[in-house]
Amino acid sequence: MSVDIDNVKKIAKLSKISLSENEIEKFLTDLNQIIGWVDQLTEVDTEKVAPTFSSFGAEEGIKKRSDVISDGGYREDVISNAPKSEEGFFLVPKVID
Repeated sequence: MSVDIDNVKKIAKLSKISLSENEIEKFLTDLNQIIGWVDQLTEVDTEKVAPTFSSFGAEEGIKKRSDVISDGGYREDVISNAPKSEEGFFLVPKVID
C-alpha cells in the first residue's frame, strides 16, 4: 500500500490544515516511509508468540480501586481562590437574561 498526492490532500482537508505544494511532497514521502515501516512488521515471525490481551498476568487480574464519590476534602481551599463565593459555590456574572 502507498499514499498518493490525492490521499495527502484529503488527509490535510480532513485535518483542517493547509499545506503548500512543498509540504504535500514532504508529507507524501514521510507517510509512504511510515507505511513501509509498518509493512515490515508482516515479515516478523509471530507463530510461536501467544497473543497478549492484557498487560496483567492471568493470576494478577486488573487492579481496580473502589468507586467512591468524594469532593477531595479540600472544598474550602478551592473556594478560597474564587473572587466571589456564597454558601460554598462560585459566584459568576449572569450570562443569560
